[in-house]
Amino acid sequence: MSAEFGRRRGAQGRISQWLRGRRPARLEEDAGDGGREAMLLAAAAAGLPMAPAAHPLGYRCSCDRVGCPTPARHPVSFAWQTQSTTDRAQVERWVRHQPQANFITATGMVHDVLDVPRGAGEEALGRLLEAGVEVGPVAVTGDGRMLFFTLTRGTPEDEDEWWPCELDCHPETMDEHPGLRWHCRGSYVLLPPARLPGEKSVEWVQGPEHPLPDPLSLLEVLTDACARHARDETELAGWPHRG
Repeated sequence: MSAEFGRRRGAQGRISQWLRGRRPARLEEDAGDGGREAMLLAAAAAGLPMAPAAHPLGYRCSCDRVGCPTPARHPVSFAWQTQSTTDRAQVERWVRHQPQANFITATGMVHDVLDVPRGAGEEALGRLLEAGVEVGPVAVTGDGRMLFFTLTRGTPEDEDEWWPCELDCHPETMDEHPGLRWHCRGSYVLLPPARLPGEKSVEWVQGPEHPLPDPLSLLEVLTDACARHARDETELAGWPHRG
């Protein structure tokens, strides 16, 4: 095992400790004092369009699909793109009438999300913060991902500013992107605070009060960290790799 590999693992461990120190209260505590509603309203006020999503029932999904492949991770309505809103009154109605619901936020309207393996995200976050880069909102998921919220690179109304990218990810293609996923038009991510099966959760590391950064200010560091993460996983597994 290389010295560089060990150094990165040590730095990643320090970032993990830092994240644990910054993590907000558990969702059950938030829900009890109205904190969950306040967090969702703060996200709406920051301009993140949202819509209701399924929630966990034990290890199952609240939807009626047998063997749901994405339990508690998908919108309730097929019309989620048009349903998504930042309207405070509507969000309040949803939260109060569907108190168990998770929420998704539709990407490609106001914001995109760069979605990476958590180990790579922790390494990248540490490097970005050390460099003084304004990172913006960041979330962690209980299933091992880290979400970096950024400005969108082009809205549907702004066709001249739109450009496709091989990293573009949609709900039906996520398995094709085990590394970096760029959620933009036609995609979504769970919005913190959210619950996942198995008592896992999605939580903010840095909340929506942080300004959305340009995605290109993060992309190089995230891409590099994902490549390192893939090599590290290969090395841990004892498999040969091409460096």
